[in-house]
Amino acid sequence: MRDGYDEAPVNPLPPVVWLIVLPIVAMEIVVNAGAYGLVGGPGGIGWRNDALQRFALSPQMLDQMLATGQFNADYALRFLTYPFVHGSFTHAAMAGVFILALGKFVGEVYRGWAVLVIFLGASVIGALAYSLVPGLQYPLFGAYPGAYGLIGAFTFILWARLGAMHENRVRAFSLIGLLLGIQLLFGALFGGAPDWIADLSGFAAGFALSFVTGPGGPAHLLKLIRQR
Repeated sequence: MRDGYDEAPVNPLPPVVWLIVLPIVAMEIVVNAGAYGLVGGPGGIGWRNDALQRFALSPQMLDQMLATGQFNADYALRFLTYPFVHGSFTHAAMAGVFILALGKFVGEVYRGWAVLVIFLGASVIGALAYSLVPGLQYPLFGAYPGAYGLIGAFTFILWARLGAMHENRVRAFSLIGLLLGIQLLFGALFGGAPDWIADLSGFAAGFALSFVTGPGGPAHLLKLIRQR
């Protein structure tokens, strides 16, 4: 008979969550080591800015490709690289917390590839929506659109669960409503880039992708949730 003492006190994270978070952690280790003069000499102080120059996405990049009709591999790749660079350690840490918490929850229902598709798909769609808004100049960086995609998947799971229990499904959207309300309030008080456009688009993408990435499709996912 098992007494439970050999079980881990905390359920392990799905490997795909580490696959998403570790590049963010690695980037922060490198740029912070440079900023504190541990490596890179005087040039290390500017490594964060260098990383933003190399990996962040400017809205004008999509405009230029559309205007010229020419594909630019560097510009296109930035739709996938921008989530892994951040403006500060705090910026990265908050994104990491979102990904760890929501990725664990979503990863317990979805397969690993589906979690990755939701995160990257939300990142790309969020960036596309942000880039298509006329007049935006501020570059896009940080994992928040992808994290909001995981919030979309989390919301879908709650939405399906509430539907199975014949309860009000609108309650499933309380988290995204709270987060966006806080984000808009801070933006109104302190200013900043309108990156909420990418975040909201990432949420919508994550919610929509949940219909097709769930194990066995929507019907099977609903049955699985009812059994949990």
